[in-house]
Amino acid sequence: MSAKYNTLIMGASYGSLLAIKLLLAGHSVKLVCLPDEADLFNKDGARVRMPIRGRDELVEIDSRNLPGTLSAAGPNDVDPADYDLIALAMQEPQFRAPGVRELLDKVAKSKKPCMSIMNMPPLPYLKRIPGLNTDELTKCYTDHTVWDNFEPGLLTLCSPDPQAFRPPEEPTNVLQVALPTNFKAARFDSDEHTAILRQMQADIEAIRFDPGDGRGEIELPVKLKVHDSIFVPLAKWCMLVAGNYRCVQKDDMRSIKDSVHSDIDKSRSVYEWVAKLCRDLGADAADQVPFEKYANAANSLVNPSSAARALAAGVPNIERVDCLVKTISAQQGKQLDVVDEIVALVDGWLEKNRLAQ
Repeated sequence: MSAKYNTLIMGASYGSLLAIKLLLAGHSVKLVCLPDEADLFNKDGARVRMPIRGRDELVEIDSRNLPGTLSAAGPNDVDPADYDLIALAMQEPQFRAPGVRELLDKVAKSKKPCMSIMNMPPLPYLKRIPGLNTDELTKCYTDHTVWDNFEPGLLTLCSPDPQAFRPPEEPTNVLQVALPTNFKAARFDSDEHTAILRQMQADIEAIRFDPGDGRGEIELPVKLKVHDSIFVPLAKWCMLVAGNYRCVQKDDMRSIKDSVHSDIDKSRSVYEWVAKLCRDLGADAADQVPFEKYANAANSLVNPSSAARALAAGVPNIERVDCLVKTISAQQGKQLDVVDEIVALVDGWLEKNRLAQ
């Protein structure tokens, strides 16, 4: 019988997707979230709805009926030392919030293995990439000092490729998966810590779930895939720059589908330029997602990206992978007009939002 792990997940929205997979595999999860969210999770559990190939209706998974145990608490009510693995599932700007910042620092000082599922790679993770001048990248972070006490080898990145959202008409303990792709994690420096991820991967692969409709057990999508290359999670950068950030327009927002398909040749050129940048850093082409596969998936992404929606809602900070790509490319002696335009548009929205605060 395999070991059962205790995981702390900071962030209960997107984090509940990783949580439900771990619970299905028999592991235990503590979600860190706002007090009213914690009360709801502790009372009614988490519910995740996902599409299944060959079925018209979504399948709903209720954490209360799973072999693993779920609980939730505020940032002041947990001790990282009690957990085998810590996952970061908030947006990067949220980690400087009061309470969250202090917990993140406790995580760093606990020396526990920590896996980020943010789009924005934590700064210490980028220190694992040879040849990057990470001092020049600090400007891309809302507050880069929150990462000061992390050891790079204890921090890994998991590409949050599955797309999920909280249905606005539902309670906050409900999450709906729009694109059921896989989490792709890079290994830790240590074999011992990487073994935790590999065990979780195997346990999630083995899950079979009975939706209770009389049709028997099914295999669920959204797996955890662990890779030896630290560059595999960077495959998401191509998608973010070619799709998500190009939702941002001068005066409004458009869907990811429209961002990609309104000018498919332009989207392909941006995507492949970012892919080449990642290969120049050390990524292997075999680990990257072909543009055609991404473009096909983008057909189902009929809403603006979370970054675009946040800007439209007036937030003063968002994750700046656009800035990261521009700054890293400049270190490599490269530049692309479309990337410069994206960064300028996002800068303009943020400046306007900050003035309105």
